Amino acid sequence: MWSVPESTSDRVDWPVSDPPPWPASVRATLWWHRSTPAARELGPDDRTIPVTVAMMVDYLDSPVGPYREILASPVLHAPGKRIGPMPRMVVPFIAVDSEPSVHGGRFHWQLPKVLAEFDGDVQQKFTATGDGWRVRSDTRMLGPRLPIAGALGFAQPESGGGLAVASARLTGSFRYARVSVEAEGPTLPNWLASGTHHGAVILGGKMTTGAAKHR
Repeated sequence: MWSVPESTSDRVDWPVSDPPPWPASVRATLWWHRSTPAARELGPDDRTIPVTVAMMVDYLDSPVGPYREILASPVLHAPGKRIGPMPRMVVPFIAVDSEPSVHGGRFHWQLPKVLAEFDGDVQQKFTATGDGWRVRSDTRMLGPRLPIAGALGFAQPESGGGLAVASARLTGSFRYARVSVEAEGPTLPNWLASGTHHGAVILGGKMTTGAAKHR
């Protein structure tokens, strides 16, 4: 499973989770910035878009109950025959505070989930802390409340050389935001840039993550 040190675990005995689709009610903050040279080195071998995307998510309910999450994608897959018509995240770093969610990420979508602790509100000041790493976010919402309807896609490398391609469809509302970020860890500061970035706050929404297709 492709991951960075902050998202690596030797543990394999996770509580089994239900297969997708996974419907959930969510609140979240996401941000993006131009990818650093280190981020571009982490990207896949095919065409990529040099944008790093990260998010803090509060799952109010889900098939494994409520949990919180941080994830980051160093670059985006460019649209193409293997992944379809939209850019997709490639995620080497993702952490949650739910053991069944770790199982779901690893076994259903090839997402390298590990356990972490979280403190605060994902839409305001929030901290994610794991084994040797920490990410802090401080969010300032700006602008009006607007509707949102769309999808977030990801394409995860598989051991045999293929990709696990899936999408999470979201409806709800959002506001533009500026997100101040501090990242600590063995590799995160090299590609998840500290500083203040453009972002968006998902004020509330319904999201459904579908099953992965193997390509």
